[in-house]
Amino acid sequence: MTSALTEGDRLALGARLATALPTRWRTRFAPAPTGLLHMGHAVNAVYVWSIARAFGGSVLLRIEDHDGRRARDVFDAAIRTDLAWLGLHADNAALGYPETLRQRGEESAYEAAEAELTARAQLYACRCSRREIAAQQTSGADVEARYAGTCRDLGVPFAETPARRVRLDELTVTFDDLRHGVQSQVPQQQCGDLLVRDRHGQWTYQFAVVVDDLRHEIDLVIRGDDLLASTGRQWQLATLLHRTSLPTTLHHPLVTHADGRKLSKSQGDTGLAELRHAGWSGARMLGHAAWLGGLQESPEDLPAEELARLWR
Repeated sequence: MTSALTEGDRLALGARLATALPTRWRTRFAPAPTGLLHMGHAVNAVYVWSIARAFGGSVLLRIEDHDGRRARDVFDAAIRTDLAWLGLHADNAALGYPETLRQRGEESAYEAAEAELTARAQLYACRCSRREIAAQQTSGADVEARYAGTCRDLGVPFAETPARRVRLDELTVTFDDLRHGVQSQVPQQQCGDLLVRDRHGQWTYQFAVVVDDLRHEIDLVIRGDDLLASTGRQWQLATLLHRTSLPTTLHHPLVTHADGRKLSKSQGDTGLAELRHAGWSGARMLGHAAWLGGLQESPEDLPAEELARLWR
């Protein structure tokens, strides 16, 4: 497994964090209960909690269970067990939120955002399947699939399908990532019109995360490099929802296999629970994750209460 953060990178990032954040701010740890947490999640958790504890932030724990077809209560419970073992405690109560903050049961928030877009004719019904969209692609397999706008002007009746897409004008979205610096993206060229609700009637990740981060007043989004390309489209969607205060982002290196593949639940990568049952302590796991993430020079044990020292 590899990481790409050098000591110089860490020092530069720490300097930016020290000046870029307000006095009181919040971030979030937002796993999906669709499988067991693995080392990649542990690396993200180390970034989230260490930065929050070192720079005066709060951590909101949000279980992203918008995908009702894949989310499982057993994985929800496993996430909490893993976090307790690691000694990572969220600040939900201090922020005025329940300890169990989920997306299920929050339909009114997503429906309100959908209604706002519908009222301004930004949404349209889409009958295209994933297979049909994939068949239209002319780029290589390593390039993101782009929706070509097949249903954009067909006037598909809303009653025909629950699937909805939001019209994205061809705009350049610019943002300043704390690690990567100024980024410019054109979402219409990357992904095309964004799916808001799928053909099963479920909210998509891209839509739900925008609505949630705005309503939960998240100031700093800390996530892996695999989601850097999603930022422009999420910011464009937030602007369509008339939101002007957008979070700052920090995209950290992914922990990958030697061949460059990122860790994945679907690929059966070793879960935290397996290492716990094998005798690992929470401090050993956090230290190993901090080392893999480039935040310390060796995999020495790192108790949760000492995470802030990674930035001092």
